[in-house]
Amino acid sequence: PNVTTYFGCVSKDKFGQIITEKCKESGVNVQFQYTDKEGTGTCGVLCTGTNRSLVANLAAANCFTEEHLNVASNWKLVEKAQFYYTAGFPLTVSPASMLRLAKHARETGKTFTMNLSAPFLCTFFKDPMMQVMPYVDVLFGNESEADEFAKVHDFGTTDRKEIAKKIAALKKDSDKPRIVIITQGA
Repeated sequence: PNVTTYFGCVSKDKFGQIITEKCKESGVNVQFQYTDKEGTGTCGVLCTGTNRSLVANLAAANCFTEEHLNVASNWKLVEKAQFYYTAGFPLTVSPASMLRLAKHARETGKTFTMNLSAPFLCTFFKDPMMQVMPYVDVLFGNESEADEFAKVHDFGTTDRKEIAKKIAALKKDSDKPRIVIITQGA
C-alpha cells in the first residue's frame, strides 16, 4: 500500500471525497491540490459491446498548478519516485508541471512515461507536447491518437508500426531509447 502517489486537483465536495476514499482503499497515496473554483471533475461512460464513449467534465482537474509541486512534502514524494506516469491532459492546464517532472526524471536517471490521451491534444497542444517529448521514455497511445500524431507531424504514413518507429526516433534528451506502445482495440 501507498507505493504509488497520485497528484491531481479536486474540490472538497462529494466527488472529491469519493475519489479520495476509493484511491486510499486501493492503496494509493493521494496528495490532491484542492480548489474552491470548481467542483471535482466527473466522467460519464457508456459501454456497448467493445465500444465505449466518454463525456468528461474536467472541472477542478483544470485547476492543477505547478505550485502543488512546490509543497515540500509533495516534492519529497516526487524525489522518492522511480517512475512517473502522466496523462496528456495536464498539457491543457499545467504543461510547466509536466515539464518539471520530466526534467527531474531525466536529471535523476528515472523513467518518465506519458499517454497521448486524446487526438485533440496532439493537434491543439502540439507545442507543449513536443516540449515534453524529449524527456519521454515510454509513450502510450491508442490507434486514433497515433493516427492524429502522425498526421499533425507529417509522418506521411498510416502504418502504425511505422508511426511508432517515427515517434520513437523523435529527438530525445538522453541515450535511453524511447519505447512507444500503441494500443489496439478493447
